[in-house]
Amino acid sequence: MSGRLHGLGVGPGDPDLITVKALKLLKAAPVVAYFVAKGKKGNAFGIIESHLEDTQTRLPLVYPVTTEALEPPLCYETIISAFYDECALAIADHLEAGRDVAVICEGDPFFYGSYMYLHDRLAARFEAEVVPGVCSMLGGVAVLGVPLVYRNQSLAVLSGVLSEAELKRKLATSDATVIMKLGRNFDKVRRVLAELGLDKRALYVERATMANQRIVPLNEVDPMASPYFSLLVVPGTKWSA
Repeated sequence: MSGRLHGLGVGPGDPDLITVKALKLLKAAPVVAYFVAKGKKGNAFGIIESHLEDTQTRLPLVYPVTTEALEPPLCYETIISAFYDECALAIADHLEAGRDVAVICEGDPFFYGSYMYLHDRLAARFEAEVVPGVCSMLGGVAVLGVPLVYRNQSLAVLSGVLSEAELKRKLATSDATVIMKLGRNFDKVRRVLAELGLDKRALYVERATMANQRIVPLNEVDPMASPYFSLLVVPGTKWSA
C-alpha cells in the first residue's frame, strides 16, 4: 500500500500554537519533510524539532532561490516550478514505498503555504490529508491585541507585491485589510496607506508570536529592513455592542 501524505500547519511561530492533531500526526510520521532556505534550519522545522525522534527520516526541501534578484535569462517562476517538481518526486518515492510523509508548513498549508504546490502535484495520486494551522495574520492580530472585523464587515488579504494602483483600489473598498509579503514592498505600501488616510489605523508587526517578535509604529519602520515575516493590519472600525 502507498503511504499517506499529510500537510501539517504548525502555526505562526510560537511552538505552543501547533494543534493537537498536527502534533499527533507529526510524531507518527516515519518521514518529515520541510522547506528551508540554503544554510538555514527554517522556522517551521524549529517549531517542531523537539518533537521528533531519531528514528524519523528528515527530508529537507532546500529552495534553490528565495528573494534574491536573478540575472537574465534566469526566471524565478521557472526555477521554483522545477524545484516543486523535484520535491514532489522525492516525496512520491517515500509514499510509493509505503511510508507516510508529513510535510510541515508554517502557519496554514493552504494560506500562502508552500505545501500547496506539493498537494497540487501529489493529491491526485496519493491519499492526502491537510491539517489547518493558526495562520500568521491571526497570530499577528492576537499579539497586536486588536479585533480584525466586527459584525458584517468584510476582510481583504492583500499581497504587498501588488502594484501601487491595485493596492490603492483594493484598500479603498475594504472594511479591514491584512497586507502580507511586505519586505522590499514596504515603502510603497506605507505610501498608499498615507494617501488613503489609513496610516493612522494601520498596525505593523514582525515575526508575530516568535521569540524575536517586534511591534513597531508604522512611521518608525525602516523600509529597507522589513523582514519577510512581517505584516500590516488595518483593522475594521470598532463597533460597540
